[in-house]
Amino acid sequence: MALDSAKKLEIVAKYGRKENDTGSSEVQIALLTERISDLTEHLKIFKKDHASRLGLLKLVGKRRRLMKYFKRTDKVAYLALVEALAIRDNI
Repeated sequence: MALDSAKKLEIVAKYGRKENDTGSSEVQIALLTERISDLTEHLKIFKKDHASRLGLLKLVGKRRRLMKYFKRTDKVAYLALVEALAIRDNI
């Protein structure tokens, strides 16, 4: 359930600080959010796919840890990213 390279490049261009920025917190959170939404749609169809459900929970935990770090280091950019991605700020 990996993202295709075109979608990944689009997300990196939109949320990256520079042209080829793939390691910043903003980009990582945006990529994880896209993968989470894809897996959520998959699990709506295939309700008994427990292996994918476990992967989804791991991705959500990883995104949560990244968001916690990003909020601690740059709160203004964090709030802008949460609003742009339309996710909840529950950290």
